[in-house]
Amino acid sequence: MSFPSVALGEIAEFIRGVTYKPTDLMDNFSEGSIVCMRTANVQKLLDETDLLSIPRGLVRNEVKILREGDLLVSTANSWNLVGKCCWVPSLNYLATVGGFIAALRGDKTKVDLRYLYHWFNSPDTQVDARNCGRQTTNISNMDIGRCLALMIPLPPLPEQRRIAAILDKADTLRAKRREAITKLDQLLKSVFLEMFGDTTLATTSVAELAPSAGAIRTGPFGSQLLHSEFVDHGIAVLGIDNAVSNAFAWAKPRFITAEKYSQLSRYRVNPGDVLITIMGTCGRCAVVPDDIPTAINTKHLCCISIDRTRCEPEFLHSYFLLHPVARNYLESRAKGAIMAGLNMGIIKELPVALPSIEKQRHFVSIKKSLGRQLEQALTQENRFDELFAGLQQHAFAGTL
Repeated sequence: MSFPSVALGEIAEFIRGVTYKPTDLMDNFSEGSIVCMRTANVQKLLDETDLLSIPRGLVRNEVKILREGDLLVSTANSWNLVGKCCWVPSLNYLATVGGFIAALRGDKTKVDLRYLYHWFNSPDTQVDARNCGRQTTNISNMDIGRCLALMIPLPPLPEQRRIAAILDKADTLRAKRREAITKLDQLLKSVFLEMFGDTTLATTSVAELAPSAGAIRTGPFGSQLLHSEFVDHGIAVLGIDNAVSNAFAWAKPRFITAEKYSQLSRYRVNPGDVLITIMGTCGRCAVVPDDIPTAINTKHLCCISIDRTRCEPEFLHSYFLLHPVARNYLESRAKGAIMAGLNMGIIKELPVALPSIEKQRHFVSIKKSLGRQLEQALTQENRFDELFAGLQQHAFAGTL
């Protein structure tokens, strides 16, 4: 059956955030302070790992103190993130909201707060909320009035609670799947550090692991490769976006002609090469898969063809990301470089605590096994998300 609908503003209100200056920031939980939530805290669950605090006196209206069951809503962000929300659980400290988010507070006499959360967080409502944004430069600002005019299906409270309970149970299953994925990722890190975390091992360098001419290279730049020379099909050109997630992924398509490639073939990327970003988001890396078609790299991506009798690409990839020696080196060098970038000289000198090739290969076999499990878990997570979205659709259409 279909439910009667009312405007969101009839059963809930937005509590706008407070404004503050950088000089207002205080130590968290210090006397006279209050935690101030901001866009970084609005994740699938409320992220309490990066809190900041402001003077309690800046919150002049008690209504701005967060309550359990409030929804934090991103109201000023890039367009695709406007409307993103999370549930506020019971907090053991006082908190308020900052200027780029707002709290959506439901009237408990009219709406079950979990029902309101699931409705606002449903794919259809998220699209509607996003479309309440007013685009200004790179920031979209939510039109609160338009958002409050959105229509919410509103069955009687007992039916709302029934629907919310079903969706809560399904959401718990999704959360367990996400937790399993996180644990798999943490397990790989633990295995690596257990096997190779000793910082007292003798070190070599990336240059010594890739001694042949041109083994460490950045791609063409300047007049050698202009955007106007990109074509719809041809030889792939890899950039930062192909490695930024720390795993190789196809991203924005960029191609050059075979004729242009004949002039630039010295920049060819080969299966098993290790890619590391040296501009923008520095220090992200990926291993080039075995089935890659002919491709070259750009100037923002350093490509390393290592001596595979001494070093496994997947080991070097994990080394860059996880080993304390590598992380300390990359972070300290990137901070000191122009535009917080890296360069081939820095990469070549990077110290590598190199274990035996047999030990590396043992680790790679473990990494591949965990990778298969992770891939399967991610596929299942996507399926859970699809099923949950379908469940939400039925719930608010009155067919659950």
